[in-house]
Amino acid sequence: MTPLDAAGCAAIYGHYVEQSTATFEEAAPSAEEMAARIASAQERHAWIVAERGGTIVGYAYGGPFKARAAYRYSCEVSVYLDAPARGGGLGRTLYAALLDRMESLGLRMACGGVTMPNDASVALHLAMGFEEVGTYRQIGWKHGAWRDVTWFQKPLGGDGPPRS
Repeated sequence: MTPLDAAGCAAIYGHYVEQSTATFEEAAPSAEEMAARIASAQERHAWIVAERGGTIVGYAYGGPFKARAAYRYSCEVSVYLDAPARGGGLGRTLYAALLDRMESLGLRMACGGVTMPNDASVALHLAMGFEEVGTYRQIGWKHGAWRDVTWFQKPLGGDGPPRS
């Protein structure tokens, strides 16, 4: 990853922070903050970018699901695309690469939270083999309204004990 990658990811994410409810952040991170997030994700998980013509048009990343030790084989995953890149299969491509990477690292469960309504994200998660497992009702307040978050999960690897 380069500083330009972080700036590109920050620009894409900034739109979601300021204009949507896809994330519950309310202040867009700087490129420097995004670089720190990328570095943190890459320590145990992954951060993958897609470029077109040298410009970042999307990214997917994984991070810890929760801080408690027993959750260490589970991860939370997200994908964000630049507006012109949506609807062409890039989200699936990024998610597929990310999920393969998570599985290769020994992670066993991928989880994704979707602020509702978001038909495109729900469709993406279902198409990628995620199962809807529940909804937190009115869990976040953004853009003047309470927001629900529906959770999806996808097993990675088998059912046996995790790799050491």
